[in-house]
Amino acid sequence: MNPNSPTLIGPFTQLVTLSSLPNSGPISDNQLHIIPNAGIIVHKDNIIDIQSYNSLKHKHPNKHVIDFPAVALPGFVDCHTHICYAGSRASEYALRVSGKNYQDIAANGGGILNTVKSTREASKEKLIELTLQKTKKLLEHGITTCEVKSGYGLSILEEVKILEVIQTVSSLQKVHLIPTCLAAHVKPPEFASNKEYLDTLIKELFPLLKKNNLSNRIDIFVEQNAFSVEEARYYLQTAKQMGFSICLHADQFSRGGALLAAELGALSADHLEVSQPEDFAALAKANVIPVALPGASLGLGLPMPKARQMLDAGLALAIASDWNPGSAPMGNLLAEAAILGASQKLTMAETLAGITIRAARALELQDRGSLEIGKRADLVIFPCTDYREILYNQGSLMPYCLEKLCTHSLHPY
Repeated sequence: MNPNSPTLIGPFTQLVTLSSLPNSGPISDNQLHIIPNAGIIVHKDNIIDIQSYNSLKHKHPNKHVIDFPAVALPGFVDCHTHICYAGSRASEYALRVSGKNYQDIAANGGGILNTVKSTREASKEKLIELTLQKTKKLLEHGITTCEVKSGYGLSILEEVKILEVIQTVSSLQKVHLIPTCLAAHVKPPEFASNKEYLDTLIKELFPLLKKNNLSNRIDIFVEQNAFSVEEARYYLQTAKQMGFSICLHADQFSRGGALLAAELGALSADHLEVSQPEDFAALAKANVIPVALPGASLGLGLPMPKARQMLDAGLALAIASDWNPGSAPMGNLLAEAAILGASQKLTMAETLAGITIRAARALELQDRGSLEIGKRADLVIFPCTDYREILYNQGSLMPYCLEKLCTHSLHPY
């Protein structure tokens, strides 16, 4: 086949487009657009047609035949991760399951600063190697787009190193990585005060991000052991004035961050485990996207985010893994989303939208998250006949991947 010509892929037993869904609020399963016996025509990584396979197959000799029952969905979007790091915090996990809490461990020298030490000691080449290993796992689980935060460098030089690693890794493999600057993760020990550190980031790091095109997204951890609401307001307002998109870690252990996200019109507010109905109402009024992180709840042994309340409040729920070495080491978005759905009584449509179209919107990406003409041909393909099998199996049903559209064979991950 000629890879420069349009290629017909199929037939799919079901093709679930995730198109034409409400932008926010609840979604019923009968609102899903499902095409039976479907074909999809791809050219230069974009979708140029979707309809019945039988109506397409005679027009397109350039074919990629799927000869087993398969369900196709848009490639999954993990819109909140911290996968660029070195080291392990398994010892801290052992402390947590024996009764210590996250904040106490951090206050005694563990937590984020533990990973900062290991990441600073790692060379750029080592970080590239470690991050490539994680992107391989992402692709194995059907994730084609992944947001990656910095935040384990906590100095100008080290934050730039991490963001350059993310940029390099994105160019070396198939998962599209979206970089976010989380230099305001916690205050590094080299600085006397939070304000001194934030001022340094604004004056020295922000211009470098723009000049070298390292990230157009600024995040901050708003929490008692990190940065206060007042400090975060100053930092994010300045970032917004400089043209950055803003998001924040909000309401994981204490409230305040969600209301700040609403006040500033942030793109997203992520975590929200302790948020209350008034926080959800404020976020909805300001059109802020809530990002639920069930992996952090699983890793810390804490209650799940109130995803059902978020949807019923009219919010556009996105779901992400929060893959990180401390609170969310699992890194399995599909399993975490399925468990959140079971816990919070989410419809399958709501869960799938949360890891596709609504997650893409949380990253301001309009060209993916659904299978539609003109969008990227990011596909995830499962060996089953009914899309409901995917969440029913809670991450144990593994997808297949079209490694190359110009070959006849389908390769398992």
